[in-house]
Parts: sequence; C-alpha cells; structure tokens
Amino acid sequence: MVLDRLFELTGRGTTVGREVRGGLTTFMAMAYIILLNPIILAGAKDVTGARLSISELTTSTALAAAISTLLMAFIGNAPFALAAGLGLNAVVAYQAAPHMTWPQAMGLVVLEGAVIIILAVTGLRTLIMNAIPLALKHAISVGIGLFIALIGLVDAGFVASGTGTPVQLGATGHLTGWPVTLFCFGLLLMIVLYVRRTPAAILISIAVTAVLAVVVNSLVPVKPESWGVVAPRMPESLISAPRFGLVGQFDLFGGFVTAGALTATVVLFTLVLSGFFDAMGTIIGVSDEAGLVDRLGRVPRLGRILTVDGVAGMVGGSVSASANTVFVESAAGVGEGARTGLASVVTGALLGLTLLFTPIAAVVPAAAAAPALVLVGALMMTQSKNVPWADIDVAIPAFLTIALMPFTYSITNGVGAGVIVYTLIKAARGQFAQIPWLLWIVSLIFLAYFGINALESLFG
Repeated sequence: MVLDRLFELTGRGTTVGREVRGGLTTFMAMAYIILLNPIILAGAKDVTGARLSISELTTSTALAAAISTLLMAFIGNAPFALAAGLGLNAVVAYQAAPHMTWPQAMGLVVLEGAVIIILAVTGLRTLIMNAIPLALKHAISVGIGLFIALIGLVDAGFVASGTGTPVQLGATGHLTGWPVTLFCFGLLLMIVLYVRRTPAAILISIAVTAVLAVVVNSLVPVKPESWGVVAPRMPESLISAPRFGLVGQFDLFGGFVTAGALTATVVLFTLVLSGFFDAMGTIIGVSDEAGLVDRLGRVPRLGRILTVDGVAGMVGGSVSASANTVFVESAAGVGEGARTGLASVVTGALLGLTLLFTPIAAVVPAAAAAPALVLVGALMMTQSKNVPWADIDVAIPAFLTIALMPFTYSITNGVGAGVIVYTLIKAARGQFAQIPWLLWIVSLIFLAYFGINALESLFG
C-alpha cells in the first residue's frame, strides 16, 4: 500500500482511518488561529501608523499554515500542524511594528526562520534537544499538558481573570452563560466516549457540541463576545475569495535601519529564542504522548522536523502571517490516534480549503473545541510517572518546568527555568560531568532571555 510505505503506518501502529480522524481533530482544535491571528496583527499599527487588512491577513494565515503543515507531512512524517504562533505574533505586532514598517517587521520574521534553519541543518538544534536530560523532557510533556488544558479552560470561559485573585471560576466567580454550559457538556461527553473507547471520541464530541452551539446561538440571545473569537452561526456564504495582497511584502534588513541595530536585534533574538524552544517543547511533548520517542528521548526524523519548523517561520514572514511554528493543538490529533504525517496531510489540506471556505472556520466555537485540549492535557499528565520525583536534583527543575508553562502562558519560560535550575543544581553539587557543555550555553542564553529588558537598557 502506497500510503503505508510513504508514512510508515504499520510501523507506527496506526491506520488510515485513525490518521484521518486525527488530522481532522487537529484542524478543528486549531482552526481558530485563522481568525485570531488577523485580529492580533490588524490590531496594531506600524511606525507609520499603517494597519494590515484583516481579509488579507486571513488569506495569508491560512496559506502559510497549509504550506507549512504539508511540508511537515511529507518531509518530517510527523503528526504536527503548523500555523502562526501565538506569542510570536504578539512580538511582531507590539514589539517590532511600533519601531518599523510592517514589511520590515515581517522581514525579521523571515530572518528568524533562516536562523532556525541554520541551527537545524548544522545539527546544533538536534544536539541541544538531545542534551536536555530525559527527566526534563518528560516534565516538558507534563507542562505542555497543563498549558493546553489551561488554554482550553480560559478560551471556554471556564477560568477567567479574578477579582481579587489572579484567576477564578468563570467570569463572575461562578459558571454562567450558554458557552460555558456547552463547554461542560462537550467535556463530559468527550470523557464518557473516550473512556468507553468510542472511535473518534474527540471528533464526535467537537462536532456534536458545535452543532448544539449553532442551534443555541440561533435561538437564545447570547453576547457574541462571550463565545470568544468564533461565534457559532451558519455563514451567509460558504465561499469567500482569497486576497493575496500581503504575499511577498517583506523587507529583510530595513528594520535594522529604521528601528536601529539594537532594537531590531533584540526583536530578532526574542523571535528566535521563543520560536526555537516553543517548537522544541511541543515536539518533545507531543512526540512523547504519541509514543514516538525512543528510550533515550530521541524523536525520529528530528533533523527534518526541525528544518521544516524553520522553513515554516520563513513562509509565515514571506506572506505577512507572522512566524509559523509547530502548534501545541497537534496533541488533540494525537489523542485521536494520529501518529504520522498522513494526519498532517489531512490538516494541511483542510487549512488550504479554508482559503476558499473561510466562513466555515467561523462555525466551531471555543466551547466546542476547548474540551479536546482539556482531555488531552489530562492524558499528557500521565507522563509525570516518568519523572524521578524522589531525586531532588531533578524534581525541582522538573517542577519549575511544569509549573511555569501554564503560570506564565509560555512553553519557552518553562523550558528555560528548568534548564537553568538543573544546571545550577548539578554545578552546586560539583557534578560537572553530568552537565553537557551545550547545557551551559543554553542556560546562559536563557539568562539573557529572562534579563533581556535589563540588557537592552544597559546597552541602549
């Protein structure tokens, strides 16, 4: 069978049906980015006061995601979808754009992708990933599980900013409103179907909840903003013409002239470090959950996967969609059975279809998709059994890795804290032989990352 040979289905213990379900589930869990990324980027002005067009950004976001995900499918053979990275787009919109034009900001994104490609093809990125202790890799999986669960809970409105507390239950301290009710229904349905080993449990739950959301939204007055980015309603038209006006609109080095070398370098450094370690953490965590890592924690075809991630960054910048990276929502597809690049073919094809069928992406609200993130987060927590909690040298950095991902809403922050503290503990004990030389370098880079504002003030 051609698909079996191309994607190693039998070798990875999967089937075409499972891959299709997994790819479709990943798409439904991440489709919100096609609408959210344009809102974030269009909400900012560049140094000239110009704004980007939401309609053109929607086309660019879907185009870049489709290309990047299909590249991952055929080159990396991994169940990873890629799209504009949250956090990375905020850096572009609010750290880069105020000091330079939009094409210059997107030029820095292209450069970020180029730097990551160089790190990948030279093997340095693989060496760094392999230098991280196995216990920390398992901790990264657990941290990502908590992180995506929190994303789901917040997106659904189940958890919100508190009044007198950092967070609270619902917007008022209680669960109120139809969106939260449907989220609870979807989550409970998903859990029941999953524990009963129902095929396509996650996908069925998302579809059923989405249909109910459309019905409720048409019959009951619900504030559109309470649904989040996507308000569930049947679109007036299924087809919309893509607008490619932002494709190719980037200036590689103009930002260094307009904003100054220091400011542009700080932006580039932030993009590279965030993109590098966000993707690294996601690749490790999702691969671990999919059972694709060996006993040493190594991921198959890692060099190719990392190279595609860098290319995706360049693709995103070249079409003005911001930096594309591996999406943590890929874990939802893995939870549905995805194990190979065939799932990414399905996700990439669906992302490509949204170029014409963008209105359909506005049907599935967070209330329907978020339960998948919560359930998969729970499944990823099982990796905590592989962390040697009795070994305090590992337990402390593992805990910080796990805790800081959800608490700071950043995979990079969790990885950085874990690496720094692990290196510090081993050095304090005089166990220098247990610290790979690359870990020293990575720790110093993370120290610079955490202190970037102080460094900018010092040398500015």
